[in-house]
Parts: sequence; C-alpha cells; structure tokens
Amino acid sequence: MNARKLARLGVPSGEPMRLAGTAVRDARQMGIPKRDIPGLITAVVKNPHDYTDDDLFGDLATAILAQQAAQTSFQPRAEPAPYCVWGEDLDPNSIEQMENAVRLPVSVRGALMPDAHLGYGLPIGGVLAVHNAVIPYAVGVDIACRMKMTVLDMPLTTLRGEEKRLINVINRETRFGIGAKFPKSQRRDHPVLDADWNISSITRRFRDKAWEQLGTSGSGNHFVEFGILEVLDEGLGLPLGQYLALLSHSGSRGTGASVASYYSKLAMNMHPELPKQLRHLAWLDMDTDAGREYWQAMQLMGQYAAANHACIHKHIAKALGVKVLLDIENHHNFAWIEEHDGEKVVVHRKGATPAGEGVIGIIPGSMGTPGYVVRGLGNEAALQSAAHGAGRRMSRRQAKKSFTWSEVKKYLRERDVKLISAGLDEVPMAYKDIDEVMAAQTDLVEILARFDPKLVKMAPAGERPED
Repeated sequence: MNARKLARLGVPSGEPMRLAGTAVRDARQMGIPKRDIPGLITAVVKNPHDYTDDDLFGDLATAILAQQAAQTSFQPRAEPAPYCVWGEDLDPNSIEQMENAVRLPVSVRGALMPDAHLGYGLPIGGVLAVHNAVIPYAVGVDIACRMKMTVLDMPLTTLRGEEKRLINVINRETRFGIGAKFPKSQRRDHPVLDADWNISSITRRFRDKAWEQLGTSGSGNHFVEFGILEVLDEGLGLPLGQYLALLSHSGSRGTGASVASYYSKLAMNMHPELPKQLRHLAWLDMDTDAGREYWQAMQLMGQYAAANHACIHKHIAKALGVKVLLDIENHHNFAWIEEHDGEKVVVHRKGATPAGEGVIGIIPGSMGTPGYVVRGLGNEAALQSAAHGAGRRMSRRQAKKSFTWSEVKKYLRERDVKLISAGLDEVPMAYKDIDEVMAAQTDLVEILARFDPKLVKMAPAGERPED
C-alpha cells in the first residue's frame, strides 16, 4: 500500500505515514488478509486512543496523537507581520498565500510584487523576511533560477540573414526538457564541479546528474533567445543604440529540484504543528544542522545555476566566433541574509528580483513581448525587491484550453518573432502585460534598456514544467 492510498485513508504525512507503511508490511507478514488492512488503518486514524497499546498499530496511533497535539499547540504571530503590495487586481490566491506567510511566528515583514500569482507556500512574486530561519518552499523548487544576458558584437542583420545558423547554434549548444543532458563525450566543464558537493547527502548523490545537465535549459518557462537590445541609458556602459543580444532563463535543473524536495519534506516533518494552509511554509532554524546544511546546499545550487548559464553563453558565443560586449545576470528563488529595519534577517525572494540601490537586473516579458534591463532603487518598503517577470495571468491548463497555435503564430508573426519550439502553455497571452507590471513598480526600479525577443527556443510542447 503506497503513501497515496494511505493518505486517502486519512493517514497524516510525516512520521505517521512512515509508521503506517511499517504497520502494513508487518500486518502482511503476520498473515492479515490484504483486503482487511485498509479497514484497520482507517479505524486507527479515526480512534488512535484505542490503539496506543496495540502490538501492531501502537506506534502509528501514538504518532498520530503526537501530531494532533502538536497541531493544536501552533501559535501564530499575535498580529500578522506587515507587508506591502505593488500592482492592482492581483490573483486573490497569491494574496491569501502572502497573508498566511506573515502569520508565521518567524515572519518579520513581507512584500508582494506586481507579477504575483499562485505558488507553493509563498506566492510567486512574494518576498518574505524571517528571523534566523530558512523556508525551502519560500526559496522555491527551482533553486537560484536566474536570467543572463550577453550583448554580442554582431550586426542586427544576422537575426534574419543568418537565422538558420543561429537556430542551429542554440539547438547544438544547449538542451531543453525534463532530464535533458549532454552525452558523456560532450559534457561541459566548469569550476563549479570542483566545489564541495559533499555538504549534503543529496548534493553528493546527484553530482554526476548535475554534471551531465550542466549547460542545459530545462522546461516550463525556461528559454534561450536572440533579440534586439535597445540601450536607453548610458549607465549600462554601452553607447545608446541597438545591439544583438542573447538572453537565457533557467535554474539548477534536476539536482536543485531534488535538494528542494528533500529539505522541504524535512522541514514539514520538523513542524507537524503547522495547520494545512501553512505546511508548505515549514522552516528550518539556521542554528540547526538541517538549517545549515540546506543553506550550504542552496548556495551550491546558486553557483551551479550560474554555471549553467555561463556554459550556455560561452559555448554559443564561441560557436559564433563573436566577442561579448556586455554581460548581465541576476537571480530569484533564493534567500539572502540582509539587514533591514536595523536587524539581520533572512530574505526569501520567490520569483522576485533583488533591486537594491544601483543593482542591475533583467525583467523579461514573454516570448512575444519585451523585457527590460533595470537598475534598482533600493526601496525598503519592498525589501529592496522587484518583479522577476510579467507573471502568469492564467494557469497552464487554462492556457492550453484557451489558445490555438494558429492564433499564437499570427501574434508572433506580427511582432517578427520566430519560435523554434515551446509549449502552448507558454504563449504570450497567458502572461500579464509586462508594461503594466513595469508601470506598477516605477518606485522599485528604473529602466536602462529594452529587449525584444526575435528568435526563441523553449522546451517542446508536452514537457512537464520544472518551474
């Protein structure tokens, strides 16, 4: 009997679920018919007090009672921590998730960005500062997902004059999709492989997988694209004008997802007192071995995600034989130790971009709309953060039901965008208006340049999203 069937019988997750599995195994070894076991488990869940002395189900009953006692002892903040909101008509689910987050006893302050939408635990576009703790699900599943742009010394005419060459370079120098990897003879090399991967049993176990996926791009909303960068401010260090640029978006791939899954479950098991709506906000204390271990693993995944982008851009530029004029990158889905309101706190930015004063960042739109290079204004009310993109306005399932490829291709053709591959759930119409998002955060960032995608590659349709 697997965990899903046990959950349907009402067995709580965590230690009770583990002990239920043990009890089922022991029951079968004792000769109890398989058909009778679900009824026995249901009885224990319904009346655990009656089974605490039972030889077979006593441990399960005791664990259920302990978890019930812990949950009744949960004490949220007396008053929710304060948080500010940017943007209008935000997804009500994202607001509800933010309001749940600021009830945590460790919460200090929060902010909700104008690209906000539903996530796990903390909403996408959510920023949360906490005392001496780290929340794996407030960091996110794709740890250290990031943007990277390189401005290339190539004429704009290359976009259409050598379109096939650019397409071939993208297809050859990176890979897309769940499990995408390079064959052993083509694996990329990077100093991140010489880092300490023994900091966690998870990073140690997945180091080889990380190596074979180094330089790949994943699925979902991850992309590699060529486009036109229009520099509007000399603060970027380039003369005003238009340039050919390469932009990528991806994160820490399968290894990062494994780190996130392991430590999220660990945090939830360590906090059985949390009510259902807060379970995905379970935290790890920074003073514990588990907290310190996750923090180190998260830092390693940050280095690994940066290495992925470095390999993609390095190999594409090398294949094209071009010089890089400018290199910009920033990341989200991470936690930072920062000082706010005179105290050190851990700031989680789940789908939110660091926007400290003078910090350069990239805020993309969609495959058919512009993105922007920005400079942070250091707004303290937003915990020095900004939106990380346009943000979804509808779910992936709804997007697939709402649009057809014929209308999408017409939309892209009108904007002179060539789509190499993507899923229907990533079409531009599934996203918010990027210019409305930018208009809602003029007190958070200032625009230095505009990027218009022209040649876009995402994971082919049918891929399960990683983000």
